Amino acid sequence: MAGSDDERGTASHPMAMVLRDAAPGDEARWRELWAGYTAFYETDVPEDVTAHTWARILDPASPICCRLAERAGKVVGFATSVLHPGTWGHGPRCYLEDLFVDPTVRGGGIGRALIQDLVTRGRAEGWTELYWHTKANNATARRLYDSFTPADAFVRYCVPLA
Repeated sequence: MAGSDDERGTASHPMAMVLRDAAPGDEARWRELWAGYTAFYETDVPEDVTAHTWARILDPASPICCRLAERAGKVVGFATSVLHPGTWGHGPRCYLEDLFVDPTVRGGGIGRALIQDLVTRGRAEGWTELYWHTKANNATARRLYDSFTPADAFVRYCVPLA
């Protein structure tokens, strides 16, 4: 749930995972992970956009939410999502825009936990849908995603306007 910690494991277990909302003190680590994420997608997000994204993550009035995964006191992954109204249902829809796990700890269930966190939150809060997309050739991520739901038949179109 927003504002609460969702612990996996126990505090005495070295692999215990905590899922929580981003806080102001997380900015430096989030930026490190963000840089890894944008490098993976071979894109360069301008600094002013990154700064604006971080500001919106921290703004309680913003529809953007960032959940962090923490292991052994270190942030190791994030899921950034946007909650928005939809036209095919009464409740809001959630778009999982960004999901990234530190490459040094991949394969340990962190990505799965971040997605499941949104599924659980969405069910509790009455969202109609959680959705996301990835590159067709991102086989590793698609194996994880396929364990939640099969890919649909939609094709994405994107018209740059800036």
